[in-house]
Order: sequence, then C-alpha cells, then structure tokens
Amino acid sequence: MKVSVIHRAFEETSRLVAFVDVPDTMAVDEALEYAFEKTNNIRGSWSRPEEIMVNGEVMINRDFCENVTVMADQPINKRTGEVMGLRSTSMGDRMIVGNTCYRVAAFGFEVETDEVAA
Repeated sequence: MKVSVIHRAFEETSRLVAFVDVPDTMAVDEALEYAFEKTNNIRGSWSRPEEIMVNGEVMINRDFCENVTVMADQPINKRTGEVMGLRSTSMGDRMIVGNTCYRVAAFGFEVETDEVAA
C-alpha cells in the first residue's frame, strides 16, 4: 500500500512531499499512523539521506527510512547555503490512501469531505 503525504497546514498551496510504502497487511489507520511517524523529524530529518553532514561532520540520520520516497525539493538555508530537511507532517496536512483523502487531526485522521482538497 502507498500513502501520499501532502503538506498544506502552513503552506499557501498544497504540495506532495512524500510517498510512504506501507505493508499491505496494515489496516488503513495503521498505515496512516506509520506514514505520519515516518514523516516527522524526531532524531534527524525524515527527508534527508541516511548520512548527513552536520557542522562539517558526517552523522547518521536516525529518521531516514527506506520506505519513504521524498517528492519535494529540500529548502536551502539562506544564511549558510546548507540543504535543510522538510518540516514534520502536522495537524491539517493530508494523506491519501487509494482514492480517499484523510486530514491529520488533533487525534488521528478524518476523512476529507471535499475529496482530494488542493
């Protein structure tokens, strides 16, 4: 199963940021939770490679997941010129499974009533 992750909570327009491959054995709610977890910055950056350069030193990125395909361009720090990671998936963002769009809610996920909201 594939979950599409769309950031729109803090953006002017929606943008696809990732596809998350989830085992087909998971229920939809479990798949949404998995995709949410895998697109959050907890111990590194979910959108950066397995090894990243931090202050001139190579570090292991503990948030890297081979099941996540990043689909958005990485922001560049205007001051340092370094590549930065994408923000964490947050309440108000969207996830799509099949033809159903879900809004990330305060607790869990709610089916988006206006179909795939742009």
